[in-house]
Parts: sequence; structure tokens; C-alpha cells
Amino acid sequence: MSPPPAHCVAIDLGASSGRVLSATVSADALTLVELHRYPNLPVRVAGSLEWDVLYLYREALEGLRRARQVHGPVDSIGVDSWAVDYGLIAEDGRLIGNPVHYRDLRTAGAADAVFERLPRQILYERTGIQHLPFNTVFQLAASLDAPAMQIARELLLVPDLFNYWLTGVRTAEYTNATTTGLVDAHTRTWSPEILATLAGVARLLPEIVDPGTVLGALRPEVQESTGLDASSRVVCVGSHDTASAVVGVPAEGEGFAYISCGTWSLVGLELTRPVLTDASRRANFSNEGGVDATTRFLRNVMGLWLLQESVRSWQAAGQTVDLAALIGSAATQPGHRSLIDPDDIRFLPPGDMPSRIREYCAETGQPQPATQAAVVRCILDSLALAYRRTVRQAAELSGTDVSVVHVVGGGARNGLLCQLAADATGLPVLAGPVEAAAIGNALVQARAIGAINGHLSDLRRISSTAEPVTRFRPSGQERDWAAAEARIYG
Repeated sequence: MSPPPAHCVAIDLGASSGRVLSATVSADALTLVELHRYPNLPVRVAGSLEWDVLYLYREALEGLRRARQVHGPVDSIGVDSWAVDYGLIAEDGRLIGNPVHYRDLRTAGAADAVFERLPRQILYERTGIQHLPFNTVFQLAASLDAPAMQIARELLLVPDLFNYWLTGVRTAEYTNATTTGLVDAHTRTWSPEILATLAGVARLLPEIVDPGTVLGALRPEVQESTGLDASSRVVCVGSHDTASAVVGVPAEGEGFAYISCGTWSLVGLELTRPVLTDASRRANFSNEGGVDATTRFLRNVMGLWLLQESVRSWQAAGQTVDLAALIGSAATQPGHRSLIDPDDIRFLPPGDMPSRIREYCAETGQPQPATQAAVVRCILDSLALAYRRTVRQAAELSGTDVSVVHVVGGGARNGLLCQLAADATGLPVLAGPVEAAAIGNALVQARAIGAINGHLSDLRRISSTAEPVTRFRPSGQERDWAAAEARIYG
């Protein structure tokens, strides 16, 4: 006899919004209900860009209260979030200040300081992590002399911080820990060699645990605040949101690529082992931990941040923006007229994105997009081009044959982007589910508490019942996309 369905709550913290969703999970179905959604807006204070993490936690508790009202007892709770950022915990267990945002400029020059002590090639051979200027290892190098580091007792990545506040248990979940640039890809433990270059950091790092680890019951004060009781167990899921999203990809078999598309686009493959070659390092691919000891072989592409910041800039200037209508207008614009490299460093900080896009186009001798629709078409064409390049490089570097691309996350709603991704890659694109991270989060919870069982393929079969998937077939434009790729990437 199959166990009864489990009521699981996924706290899914994205870079632009937080969500609390309830999932009813059985051996052959998953239904998802959004309970609470709230913006995630960083705060600039005293020259530092910081996360308003107490607000995010308060709203997560509100989501748990709503779960209790809707479902009654809740079997389990899991937290996933963006990667690399952390909070510091004092001796008395309190948070020391807000976690600093990865887009803060304090890491300027920090990578060079790390590479003086540990060459870039060796760092990659040990960790397999893509070089990004805001990787945790570089954030720490930039902050070693900060007063907060001197008084800190422990360092917790964002989802681990939430788990600590919920349960009192301090751990580092594996999939998110690997994004720090501090975990040895061979031993799956904190690297003594890397930590030796960061004085005092080793003492701050908690034990690494695998996704599926049951941390325990809610603290008494959390029970009182939410109306839940000690029967609600907190589970370490794939706490990097992309790790959960990959679990939620409704793929059949192997040979699939994924694009977890939100503020960032995480583009890659699921492998059984990391690819730590020098060719992979030069191509700037990341080998991040996945659920069930898999490797997420991927590259970060700037993602819908470009569109989000453009919309903010237009609205701040008093312009009206109807995003759905704007995407429709963008579809009528000529393709490949203006293109950018989405990962150019100028696009990383917040600010006037349309002006930066026009600046890039002027510098590269391209027409400057003059209208909102032209800017949007430039962004979506450029993202699709980056997807094409990344999927093909991932397949070549790993020796994998890719037959289909799954787009999950908020970008799955963008029909123009999905069609352009199909055209650019020359592969069918299956779009959905939008809430793949919450689905993967809930599936790992349900398996950890014994409500379901099986391998990733079994979890994905259940995931396929949660949301319909839309298929986009490539249209024959290979020559045009190849010329566009040569134009931007050489």
C-alpha cells in the first residue's frame, strides 16, 4: 500500500521575489498551490548593497501561517534560494548585519588577490566552479579584515540561515556549498588548500550535509508564530534553487539540456561526474553539486535581469510598460539587428540597462535600439544566442548528445524567448514548469520523509504531472544564427 500524500511547503527565494508554495505529493501526482509571493528588493545603505533578509524571513513565516490555514498539519518544509551570499552568526547566535548582495562592488579586485595565492588553474582543478567576480571565495577575500568577520562564529549561506532560524540547526547543504568555490569537487568537502588562503574562514564553516537530510522540528517560537507543531519537519533540499529546479525538470531519460531561466539563466547538462579539464575552465563552465550526487555542468548567463532592469528604468522615467504587449511588439522587430554579449561586466550592476545596451551597440558598430520593443528584441535575441553557444559547448566538453532543451522557471512563460531558443539551438524546446524549483524542492522533501521513493527519473515522472509543458519546434535559421554567433563571440 502506498503511503498517503504528503503536504510539503517549499520556500523558494529568488533574486527578485520570494514565494511560499504548498505541494501535495503522492507516488503518481503533484499539485502545487501558491500561498504567498513577495518582492525581494535589495537595500543600499552606507554605500553597501544588502539583502533585506529579515523581511524575507518574516514573509516566509507568513507563508507558513497560510499553509497551516489552508492544509492544517504540514508534513515538511524546505528552503531553496540563490547562491553565493551568506550571513555571519555571532557567538550568541544572532545575525551580524544583513548579507551583502552579490552585485555589490566590494569584490572588485578580490579575484586577483586570490589568484596570487592560488592560481586560477589550480582553483578550477579543485572546485570546477565557473569564474564569476562575486563567488563566495572572492567575497570572503574582500572581507577578511572586516570587523564582522573578526567577531563571527559561523558562516551560513542564505538557505542554511533560514533553516537555522527555523530549527536551530546549523549546516551547509551540499548543492549550495559547491557554488562557493570552497568545496573540493573530488572529495565533496571543504577544501583545506583553498581555506589556507583565507585566514580564519575555516573555523566559520559548518558541516556539509546532503540534500534529503532531515534537520528536525521547528523551534518553539516558530511553531507559536505559524500555528504549526513539532510534526512539521524541516528538510535540507537541493537548496541552491537551480539544484531544485533541475530535479523539477520533467525530462524523460538522458540527453537533455536545461535552461533554468529567471533573473539568471543557468544553462547546462546533468552529468554523473564533473568535467575539470582546462578546456572547460577556459570556456568558464561550472561543476556544481546536484541532488543524488549528480553534477550540474552549466554556465551562468545574465538572464532576464537585463529585461527586469530595462523595465525598471523605463518606469522610473515615467514611461508606461505593458510587458506582454511589449514582447508581442518585439516579435515583429527584425531579428539579429542589434546584439550584445549578455555577460559583459557592464550589465551586472543595477542601473539604466537600455542606455548600457545602446552603448554596447555603438561601441561594436551596430544600430542602437531606439524603442522599447527594439531593446527587448535585442535582449531576447542575445539571450537565445548565448543559450545556443552554451548548450553546444556543454555537449562538446562533456561528450554528451543533446536532443532536447527544457526551459523552466519564469522564462518558460516568455513564448518569444522559448521560440528563439529553439531556433538558435536547432533543438526542440519544452517550456515548463514555471515553478520547477518549488516542485523539485517538494519532491526531495517528500522522498526524505518517506512519502515517495525512487531515483531522479521517478521524481521527474511525478514532476511531469504538475504543470502542462509547451513545445517549441526550431525553424530553419541555422545560417543566420551561426553568422550572429560569429559576430558577437568571434
